[in-house]
Amino acid sequence: MTSPRLTLDELRARVADGSVDTVVLAMTDMQGRLQGKRLAAEHFLADVVPGAAEGCGYLLAVDIDMNTVDGYEISSWENGYGDLTLRPDLATLRTVPWHPATAMVQCDVLHHDGTPVAVSPRQILQRQLDRLAGHGWHAQAATELEFIVFRDSYEQAWDKDYARLTPANQYNVDYSVLGTGRIEPLLRRIRNGMAGAGLSVESAKGECNLGQHEIAFKYADALTTCDNHVVYKTGAKEIAAQEGCSLTFMAKYDEREGNSCHIHLSLRDEQGAPVFAGDRPHGFSRTMEHFLAGQLACLADFALLLAPTVNSYKRYVPGSFAPTAVAWGRDNRTCALRVVGHGPSLRFENRVPGGDVNPYLAVAALIAAGLHGIDQQLELEPEFTGNAYASDAPRVPANLRDAVDAFERSAVATEAFGKDVVRHYTHAGRTELAAYERAVTDWERRRGFERL
Repeated sequence: MTSPRLTLDELRARVADGSVDTVVLAMTDMQGRLQGKRLAAEHFLADVVPGAAEGCGYLLAVDIDMNTVDGYEISSWENGYGDLTLRPDLATLRTVPWHPATAMVQCDVLHHDGTPVAVSPRQILQRQLDRLAGHGWHAQAATELEFIVFRDSYEQAWDKDYARLTPANQYNVDYSVLGTGRIEPLLRRIRNGMAGAGLSVESAKGECNLGQHEIAFKYADALTTCDNHVVYKTGAKEIAAQEGCSLTFMAKYDEREGNSCHIHLSLRDEQGAPVFAGDRPHGFSRTMEHFLAGQLACLADFALLLAPTVNSYKRYVPGSFAPTAVAWGRDNRTCALRVVGHGPSLRFENRVPGGDVNPYLAVAALIAAGLHGIDQQLELEPEFTGNAYASDAPRVPANLRDAVDAFERSAVATEAFGKDVVRHYTHAGRTELAAYERAVTDWERRRGFERL
C-alpha cells in the first residue's frame, strides 16, 4: 500500500509514470488560509525544489476579502508590493486524493536573503517551538474543528446572502448516529480524503447546532497538527463543493451554538517522556503547574491570537459550551481551560478558539503563555469546580477591541513574539474592526427599516 506522505523520490516516480501531474504549492496567510499556486509537477521538480518559488508579500498584508491594506511594514504601495520567497518544506509533501493526479507541499515564507519572515504564521509557531526546544521539550497538539453543513452550494449561499440556507440536519444531532448517517456520504468522503492526504482520522460525530458536525484527528507534533489543520479546512470545503453543498467553520453562524476549535496541548522531553505528569496534586508536575498558570495569566493578552475576528467573540455566551470564565478545571467544560487525561495522556484543552482560528498563531500563543508561566515560576490557582459561567472568575475578553488593546500593550506578547509581530497583528485586528464598523447588518435593517 502506498503512503499518502511522499518522499521526493516517490514524487519523482509518480511524475514519471503520470500518476501526478500537479503540485499545489501553499503557504498559510494571516487568516489561516492556504494561498499559493498550482504548479506543473515537472516544473516543481526541475526548478522549485532546487530553488524556491515566490509570492506577493501582500499575502501577509490583506484583509479577509484580499483587499490591500495600508499600514503594514512588510508590504505596501510604498515598497512596491514586492515578492517574498516560498520555500517548500519537503516533509509536508502529500497526495491530495480529492483532486486527480495532485500532490501538495506547504511552504515557509522567507525574505530573499533566506531569513524567516517574522510575521508569517508558520514562522511565528516555529519560533515558539525553538524556545521549547531550548528547554529540551517538544509540543504535541490536536485541534478539534466543528463545522455546519448546508444543502445549498457555495454559489447558492452567496446568491442568498448566506440567509435562509437549508442545514443538513433539522434538529440537534449531538452524538446521534442517525443524524450523522443523514450526511454520511459527505462525512465519509471527507474522512477518507483526509486519510488519503496523510491525516490520522479518529471519528466523526454530530453536534448541537442544526447541521453541525465534527471530525476528529489524532494528535501529532504541534507543527504537523497545524499543517494538517489548514489542509483539512481547505479540503473539507473543496469536497463539500464537489458534492453540491457547503460547510462553514465560522465561529458563530447564527444565534445557536457556535463552531469551536478546542486545542489540546502536552509536552514531551527529548526521550519522548511526558513532561506534565508528576507527583503533585492532580498528578501534575511542577512544570505542568507553571505552564497552566501561564495560560491563565496570558489568556486575555493573547486572546487576539485565539479569537481573531469580530465574529469570534459572539461564541462566548453563558451556557453555550463556549467559555466565559478564565479558570481551569478537571474535565470541566464550563472553564476556558479543561484538564483531561492521566499520566502519559495528561494534557490541557483550551476551549477559547473557534473554527475561524489560525492554528499556528493559537498554538504559538499557548506555548508562549506556558513558557511565561515557567520563566516566572507562576503558582497555579486552585482548581475550579462547579459552574464557571456563574463564577466571579476573570472573563474572557468580550469583544475584539478589548483583545486588540490587550495584545498591543502586552509586555509578555512583545517579549515572546517581538515588536514586529505585535504591530502586525494589532494592525490586522484594527483592520477587522474598521471593516465591521463600516458594515450595515441584516439585524439593523430588520430592526430599523420600518420601525425607526
